[in-house]
Amino acid sequence: QVQLVESGGGLVQPGGSLRLSCATSGINFRIAIMSWYRRAPGKEREWVATITSQDTTAYEDAVKGRFTISRDIAYNTVYLQMNGVRPEDTAVYYCKAAVLRDEYWGQGTQVTVSS
Repeated sequence: QVQLVESGGGLVQPGGSLRLSCATSGINFRIAIMSWYRRAPGKEREWVATITSQDTTAYEDAVKGRFTISRDIAYNTVYLQMNGVRPEDTAVYYCKAAVLRDEYWGQGTQVTVSS
């Protein structure tokens, strides 16, 4: 059974930091392309960042230089380090695993940036 479980969300002040985690099971994590997406209130879900099996990374322009995606093969977990957060980063954050032709999603974790 495939499971993706996000954690680490919460309330953070503008300029602060959070680290999101997505623990996976039931997939071949070594070959998976892992991504983070987010859905802000009243908006469509949007792509945030991706890391490939070769550790190549890509970021949406709004988060470039502030967010860092990484993976730990030993724990089958992908992370999103969020620094310098802004109110517009408020959203539910989802991780996605793409393995060959299949895609799997987590249930999401809420991030709220507010003073």
